[in-house]
Amino acid sequence: MRVAVISDIHANLHGLEAVLEAVDADPPDELWCLGDLVGYGPRPNEAVEIVRERAHLCLVGNHDLGVLGRLDLDEFSPDAATVARWTQTVLLDENRAYLERLEPQAKLDPAELFHASPRDPVWEYVVSEETALAAFELTVSPLVLIGHSHVALSISLANGVLNGTVAPEGTEVALDEAGRWLLNPGSVGQPRDGDPQAAWLELDFDAGSARFRRVSYDIERTQSELRERDLPEALAERLSHGV
Repeated sequence: MRVAVISDIHANLHGLEAVLEAVDADPPDELWCLGDLVGYGPRPNEAVEIVRERAHLCLVGNHDLGVLGRLDLDEFSPDAATVARWTQTVLLDENRAYLERLEPQAKLDPAELFHASPRDPVWEYVVSEETALAAFELTVSPLVLIGHSHVALSISLANGVLNGTVAPEGTEVALDEAGRWLLNPGSVGQPRDGDPQAAWLELDFDAGSARFRRVSYDIERTQSELRERDLPEALAERLSHGV
């Protein structure tokens, strides 16, 4: 089975469309989404509608939960809270209902999926050795998939030893080697690893491989849409730099 994994779309329609165009060039069997369909970005309804149609499995993220009113927006950064409140005013009922049905974690043979981490599927960032070890200790599957940090990561655990780091475009992983794997596909809509291109992950379970992918998109168009809606300028500016 071949699977395309996406995460952290954040209402960036043009990033999502570019990723799906790349995915469709060699269509996988399934599409999995690790959450945060909305928040930060200007096109929440379109992002949710596309995922509703395309994803075989989708998780809910902290920004989705904030927009749904299930997390206190005072826990978010001021800019994130501003966009969440705006999203609440424009999100269509059918898209809200879809997000309401989602959970922040799932298990499929041979993978366990979390928006954030196994220890806290909604909020915890896996960005340190301690959080990566905890993720392995709290799971049993050969493959653990996480999102939330907006940083593409490839980390292995073999014989009690962690290996891995940020995974740039083209990084390839042999899933049947070096024990277990913890992978983060990076962000479709707001990358934070220094590469502004939209990120996704290509899994081939039959071949035992994973490949990290990036694709360029019309960043200026998304920035213009943010400005047209009077959303925070910092959210538009950061898209140019992948931070």
